[in-house]
Amino acid sequence: LARRTTGWGLVAVCLLSLVYAFSGPYLPGFLAHRGYGVKRLVEHIFLSTEGLWGVPLGVSADFVYLFVLFGAVLETAGGGALLIALANKVAGRTRGGPAKTAAMASAFMGSLSGSAVANVVTTGTFTIPLMKRAGFRPFFAGAIEAAASTGGQLMPPVMGAGAFILATWTNIPYLEVATAAIIPAILYYVSLVAAIHFRAGRMGIEPSREASTERVLDRLHLLLPLIAIVVLLAMGRSPMRAAFWGVTSALIMAYLRPATRPSLPDLRLILEGASRGAVQVAAACAAAGIVVGVASLTGIGLRMSELIITLSGGSLLIALILTAMGSIVLGMGLPTTAAYVVLAALGAPALVQLGVPLLSAHLFIFYFGCISNVTPPVSLAAFAAAGIAGSPPVRTALSAALLASAGFIVPFMFVYGPALLLDGTIPEIALSFTTAIAGVTAFAAATMGYTRRRLPAWERVLLGVGALALVFPGLMSDGAGLLVLSVVFFRAE
Repeated sequence: LARRTTGWGLVAVCLLSLVYAFSGPYLPGFLAHRGYGVKRLVEHIFLSTEGLWGVPLGVSADFVYLFVLFGAVLETAGGGALLIALANKVAGRTRGGPAKTAAMASAFMGSLSGSAVANVVTTGTFTIPLMKRAGFRPFFAGAIEAAASTGGQLMPPVMGAGAFILATWTNIPYLEVATAAIIPAILYYVSLVAAIHFRAGRMGIEPSREASTERVLDRLHLLLPLIAIVVLLAMGRSPMRAAFWGVTSALIMAYLRPATRPSLPDLRLILEGASRGAVQVAAACAAAGIVVGVASLTGIGLRMSELIITLSGGSLLIALILTAMGSIVLGMGLPTTAAYVVLAALGAPALVQLGVPLLSAHLFIFYFGCISNVTPPVSLAAFAAAGIAGSPPVRTALSAALLASAGFIVPFMFVYGPALLLDGTIPEIALSFTTAIAGVTAFAAATMGYTRRRLPAWERVLLGVGALALVFPGLMSDGAGLLVLSVVFFRAE
């Protein structure tokens, strides 16, 4: 089932884990273990709560279908078109407006869809042609959509349903997880929109003066179900109850006006689309449970943690880099939920042992598991976008990784500066947020090679260094970073 819904990537990981369980006595060094037979392995994976029937599949059954159904109802009623229209009202007449519209619309739709690839093929069908008509080259238009759709799973309140697994796995209330993720998600999209703005300036794309023709008022009531979910979660209601009332109110709102009223064939499409999305997540979570079961039976999770700590020599920075690299490799080709489950079992314990708070450690691997969707060589979201844009897949993937570069930096920022996860006083949070905004904007300018003018190579390097200085908390590093940024941004042409 996992092969049919998600491809061979997850199946290969599961098969490798089973081979590892059987071949323990013949493996060298820290990989060795006593080895287990078929009966013991089946009992552990299928008859306990440590394997197939573990936390991931339970969360899939409890939460995921309802939120996928909610997204399907909104999409069929015209919610996707509404979000694109609203984003166009906000950003359509700025430089690179259609691309900024795509980023904003994909942020909202990606939070609901649960799949970066699904988000690309849903919103990208509308946004990629718009970006190409605005003057962006096909590979860059596809890259923007891939980066924006990938980031949608980092965007509260739903976060592609992955946050529900994170909350259940860590025993941290879901509302706390979603609230903590707000600032990092904002930083990701500020960086993406800034990169689009600088790229448009470098290409000489001027703001569009065409009048916006989208009709927003006919569909504006479709925002009420999303507001209802946020309010219910804020009131402390369970995600299941919030999703139930979200679906119910979405159907009621859809039938209120002729422009959004679904027909009987539309209702069939809603149920079919939601079922397909739920099966994909359920299959991925169940298959990932096999990996988790093998990890708990053989103890490889603890040994992976020991290996990371040993290789890092106790250095948190090196451990974070090793974990990030491992998360990207393990996450390639896997759905976000499956990637997170595998990484939570193998990577997060090492960071917790090194003193990283539990929520920070799990959000760190969650980020890198998501970013693997646009990281070559296996960039599923970028490849899907390239198909729509008619562009070279590898070039599209490389550009998407460059546009999503904030996703590689922000996790380090909130590990070193917990204030970005709203853990601190209001002045600390405000200062961290301000310097982080400056840092990701500067990094976007460095990657695009443009501010108010084209930047020579040495200024791009200098700007990148200044941006990285803002990653580490402290007045000295922040002051040095802001000084470098101001020199580059305000230097006379």
